[in-house]
Amino acid sequence: MSGEGSITRFGVLGTGRITRRLVADIQSTDGAEVTAIASRTSERARWYADQYGIGASVEGYESLLVRDDVDAVYVALPPSMHAEWAIAAAKAGKHVLCEKPLTLSTKQSLAVHLACEAHGVRLLDATGWLHHERTEMFRRWLDEGRFGKIGHISAAVSFFRPFITGEHRLDPALGGGCLLDLGWYVCSLARFIAGGLPNRVVAGRVVRQGVAQRITAMMWFDHDVTATLSCGYDTSTRKWFEVAGSDASLVCDDFTRPWHDRPARCWIHDATGGVEQFPFEGNQERRMIAKFISDEPLDAYHQQALDTQHMIDAINESVELAHDEV
Repeated sequence: MSGEGSITRFGVLGTGRITRRLVADIQSTDGAEVTAIASRTSERARWYADQYGIGASVEGYESLLVRDDVDAVYVALPPSMHAEWAIAAAKAGKHVLCEKPLTLSTKQSLAVHLACEAHGVRLLDATGWLHHERTEMFRRWLDEGRFGKIGHISAAVSFFRPFITGEHRLDPALGGGCLLDLGWYVCSLARFIAGGLPNRVVAGRVVRQGVAQRITAMMWFDHDVTATLSCGYDTSTRKWFEVAGSDASLVCDDFTRPWHDRPARCWIHDATGGVEQFPFEGNQERRMIAKFISDEPLDAYHQQALDTQHMIDAINESVELAHDEV
């Protein structure tokens, strides 16, 4: 996307809480800068622009898409708006970095992919953990058979009531609920390890305030691999997984994003009780942005995102069926 010495100029759609962190990461990545930010009101856009050193504040998302000083768009809107504005950005000739979940459904995600392909722009979902150097090591260990035959995957992501005023995560119309939010992480982890889609999914949920506050799912994959996944807003902070193999297990307690002021880490537990810890450095968001603005193929990430969306759809179908039976 950006040649040697060139800069990819980002426009940001949305001024929610998630925006702040990634704007700082874009501004700190070589070859990238944020030139404009858009909100529904000029006052809110101006406040964010002033806070984060962004040159232009824009009222209305469409107004940002027609700007000549924007090459790529970071879609940081509620999930219900992702498909609409990712497709609009593609039609405007802007590359698309979209906050996770990519959309509300596989059908919508396919539409976004097709729009980006049709208009010759790059697309990437902002699932930061996939781009950490530690994740590359996970893949290498799996390819080398470090853990023997993989049998079971466990993953859990939760935050206790992580809500703010006007929280979209409590509004079903905006794609609220823990499944699209935190379930994206546990499903993406299971898909990354298993390397494909499950053959069977059984799931249940706890609903409060009109949205799923906790989801528990069991999955069966090829080669007798199983997975148990948990996510929720009513338990304390968890962002861990275990991959259990016949020879050893891989354990990580911070896979979505490293704990603040601590290096990323993981452990391998072998069959004799031995434990080896592996610390890692690096910023996964900056690595993700650097990959997005490069010419590196993104096909593997596209399939990962589509499969993750398929798994979320399957969990939704399962919990709806269980609800109907009750």
